[in-house]
Amino acid sequence: MGRVKRSGLDAIWRPRSVAVVGASSRVGSIGREVLKNLVAGDFAGKVFPVNSARDVVLAMKAYRRVSDIPDPVDLAVIVVPKAEVPRVIADCGRKGVGGVVIVTAGFREVGGDGVELERRVAALLTRHRMRAIGPNCMGVIHTDPDVRLNASFARVSPPAGNVAFLSQSGALGEAILGNAAERGLGISVFASLGNQVDVTASDMLEMLEHDARTEVVLLYQESFGDPRRFPSIAKRVSRRKPLIAVKSGRTAAGARAAFSHTGSLAGGEIAVDALFDDCGVVRVTSVEDLFDVAHAFAYQPLPAGDRVAIVTNAGGPGILAADACASLGLSIATLANKTVRRLRPRVSPDASLRNPIDLVASAGPSSYAAAVPEVLRDPNVDALLVIFVPPVMIDAPEVARAIVEARAVERRKPVTTCFMGFGEGAEEGLAILRAARIPTYAFPESAAKAMHAMASYAAWRRRPEGRAPRVRANAAAARRAMVGLRRARGTSLEHGLALLEAYGIEVVPTRFAKRREEVVACAREIGYPVALKIDSPSVVHKSDVGGVATDLRDAVDVLRALERMPRVRGARYAIQRMIRGARETIMGMVTDPAFGPLIMFGLGGVYVEVLRDVAFKVHPLTEPDAHELLARIRGAALLDGPRGEPPVDKRALRDTLLRLSALVTDFPDLAEIEINPFLASPRRSPSVAVDIRIKLGQLGDPQ
Repeated sequence: MGRVKRSGLDAIWRPRSVAVVGASSRVGSIGREVLKNLVAGDFAGKVFPVNSARDVVLAMKAYRRVSDIPDPVDLAVIVVPKAEVPRVIADCGRKGVGGVVIVTAGFREVGGDGVELERRVAALLTRHRMRAIGPNCMGVIHTDPDVRLNASFARVSPPAGNVAFLSQSGALGEAILGNAAERGLGISVFASLGNQVDVTASDMLEMLEHDARTEVVLLYQESFGDPRRFPSIAKRVSRRKPLIAVKSGRTAAGARAAFSHTGSLAGGEIAVDALFDDCGVVRVTSVEDLFDVAHAFAYQPLPAGDRVAIVTNAGGPGILAADACASLGLSIATLANKTVRRLRPRVSPDASLRNPIDLVASAGPSSYAAAVPEVLRDPNVDALLVIFVPPVMIDAPEVARAIVEARAVERRKPVTTCFMGFGEGAEEGLAILRAARIPTYAFPESAAKAMHAMASYAAWRRRPEGRAPRVRANAAAARRAMVGLRRARGTSLEHGLALLEAYGIEVVPTRFAKRREEVVACAREIGYPVALKIDSPSVVHKSDVGGVATDLRDAVDVLRALERMPRVRGARYAIQRMIRGARETIMGMVTDPAFGPLIMFGLGGVYVEVLRDVAFKVHPLTEPDAHELLARIRGAALLDGPRGEPPVDKRALRDTLLRLSALVTDFPDLAEIEINPFLASPRRSPSVAVDIRIKLGQLGDPQ
């Protein structure tokens, strides 16, 4: 038979025929469940059971091998024992099958022989040019009415909708589908990716980018199948539709911590946080939050800003909602005077019209019908959270209907609701809201998290993309500095500062000397006051061993400082001009094993690991990236000049970060760079690098 594969992933996601290899009639077997789901789901194509020992499975004619099937086969779902998987894939290849879903487990995830078995599978897939999902997965679901594919062993069939879900965990995928069905969250595509031997999350995102039925993508990730490819794809897709992710597998910092502050600060999930932030991926910390946030994105428009209004009939929940919003960084909107004037005669005299807007416990459908549209029309409001605690005397379903009708006057702003309590009619009220695609939550904090996620994502979408600027460097000087650094294994302060200068990064005036009289002469040449420090590859943190002396005002101070410093064989001394009135900052780069270089900025000095006030961005930096790095640290206000002090030259800081990023691009064997401190001065004063540490990787390592 000729090949039936058309293009891309069509054989998996739009098959015209499916073979279930390992189909079974045995109750409780995976082979039975997959076959049953395909038939019960009313698959739009042909289904062929394959069983090496039976001619009939679930009243359907069965075949011993895929190659025995007389018709073309687009997709094969493999549920045979792991040792038989390579034979089945080879048979599928001879048949011309375009795609396979390998449900079978026992491969790389168990280690040992499973690793080699997965390599054999990968080689066969390449040889036969087949696309594959799995192994170690629970299958795929596509609810498109033209396809109706449920090639999984899921016990719950989710309703069709606009949300795609990509899960690396099969067991979690089962729970997700059940939760989605319970909450009424419609699924467009579900993929249990398993070990990602071939098809990765990146491949799926490329497919979903142009899928008109998918408006929101949910991801559960334990690892990244192709981490260097994921950022560019995720960033592009996020510009079109939101990606919401739970990433598990948080780990502690590794051995890099011993070399520099930068390395120790970049441990754990810093790289993933930086990656998701750069790509506009909304990261949540639990599956519950994943669903809470997904409901808001799936059903509501994005807000134009972060100003939230709260309408409630109970003061306590309203205050909780306001506190939750404020703690997440959302703004509590101030109602326009016109809104207050219009509302006052239409609600209880006891109502408070300051945000949160408390309509009081007696508020019924008419009060909500008056308040919701007026608040939504308010130009100072970007989003609305409506809270209702059902009292005995108020008809909860009627309140829900009033909210639904009132919401119709302004559909450009998102609305979430919180129906608290389980009074009479509460469940019916919730059903009315859900049917109208208005997200509802049990508690105000959950609604606030969803609002914050939407506002943050909308702000990311509004942010200009930017490009990494071209930086003119002195290439010859940079090469000379790198030769010196390689000879010194990255530990030469002199060559490190020379490398920065080659890229236009200003450094503090510095001289190097070995003998006492040379040190004094260099200090006189630079001009007092000066700083003195040991320059030796055996000293990692100079201040920790008494290897730094500052504010030396004459030759006597210099000689006394030399006497106090530890004796280090082969060490030189760096003599540097003292810079006053500057802020100590830190900037650098560390190479993450998965994602490559990360650029860091923060408050510097000797307490950097105590304060840990730093931010990371994935390399290369764009101009908006550099601007955001400065704004993201907790102590950003210190750069603006607290208590009347002059602000630092932020333009110089941004320019330096962009030049550092260009340097990292040009030299792939740089594993870590730390400039600490980089002294940020007010405008019209020099902002300069004072100290630098560099760790070299393997020459030619890809970044």
